[in-house]
Amino acid sequence: MNVVVIGAQWGDEGKGKIVDYLANEAQIIVRFSGGANAGHTIVIGDQQYALHLVPSGVLYPDKIVVLGAGMVIDPEALFKEIAMLEERGIDVTGRVFISDRAHLVLPRYKEIDKQRDLARKKPIGTTGRGIGMTYAMKSEREGIRLADLSWKDKMDELESADRDFLEPYRGRLEAMSIDLTAFLATHKNSQVLFEGAQGTLLDLDLGTYPYVSSGMSCAAGAAVGGCIGPRSLDKVLGVFKAYSTRVGNGPFPSEFDPEGEDALCRFVRDTGREYGVTTGRPRRCGYLDLVALRYACRTNSIDSLVMTHLDVYDTLDEIQACVAYKIGDKLVEDFPASIDALNAAKPVLRAFPGWKQSLKEVRSYAGMPETARDYVEFIERYCETSIGIVSVGYDRADTFIRKSPWTKY
Repeated sequence: MNVVVIGAQWGDEGKGKIVDYLANEAQIIVRFSGGANAGHTIVIGDQQYALHLVPSGVLYPDKIVVLGAGMVIDPEALFKEIAMLEERGIDVTGRVFISDRAHLVLPRYKEIDKQRDLARKKPIGTTGRGIGMTYAMKSEREGIRLADLSWKDKMDELESADRDFLEPYRGRLEAMSIDLTAFLATHKNSQVLFEGAQGTLLDLDLGTYPYVSSGMSCAAGAAVGGCIGPRSLDKVLGVFKAYSTRVGNGPFPSEFDPEGEDALCRFVRDTGREYGVTTGRPRRCGYLDLVALRYACRTNSIDSLVMTHLDVYDTLDEIQACVAYKIGDKLVEDFPASIDALNAAKPVLRAFPGWKQSLKEVRSYAGMPETARDYVEFIERYCETSIGIVSVGYDRADTFIRKSPWTKY
């Protein structure tokens, strides 16, 4: 069975934790998009792991993990991450593979990435890790893939500094290289998790363009970047937080008002640890945007939602969520493509009573306070999508399943 896990907001929803949690029942984990600009944090007891390239399931000693064809891979960053894992007692020998169709990030791309963003009249807020430039080179058909390392003519086309950079990594990269399509065909009876990066609203086609990432972070990207046919994907899970966050520039209709809601913003940011795993940048915070979440459910055929960070609201008397936008004199209930419209949008809020008790020790839906269940069930009705998993803390154990994703029905 093949299960896809994607972000249903602007990234940072907790996908890494959920993939790690679900990987217990999987044999193979394939990350299908993004690069070292992504950061997935996993907490197990008193140990915390920050992963940027290696799929989250690597922490289980018997799992195979694959960096898919849709990824752009910085070899230096990859081998630093592998070294970190090995130093902390995680044996990755023979367990980490890379699709031979994945593209490689070259050092000069990083500086070009930064300079291009600075030159824009309205900067996107790139992480400066060369991701966008690598995807651009891929689109221009000037990129270099893992499979090309043994292609002399292609290597000769590169600048000498590029060849010098790649040479120390070449043997190790080639040893990890696989034909991912053939590999998955030989493991068609396995449980496979496809792990996304970023989120739907940062997808190049579905997101708030041009304030998006350069890759496919939607569910369809799992088929393309995972080298598998779309009809072979059995289930799509969309991860979202009980509130909304965004990093970098771009529209954010439900963002907390810095003038009247600064204290609420600081509370959510600090309680939820809303600082970038990769950059350390504070994330922009706001009310749960149900208009955007329903759009994510529709565009990705999400079978079941995964709700994280619900415990952040434990102490609040009242919780609010965005159920529509007011744009000029119009009430808008569908997510617009227009950036101008999104920038002008004002959130229409609905209030819910808080539960005023800790959810940290809750291990079942029935064990949640009624007011917390009311909040969950309203989201389900609004999005017309069930919430199958709830996370109430950072630790792997702070999670409970209402409906297993490893069942087809």
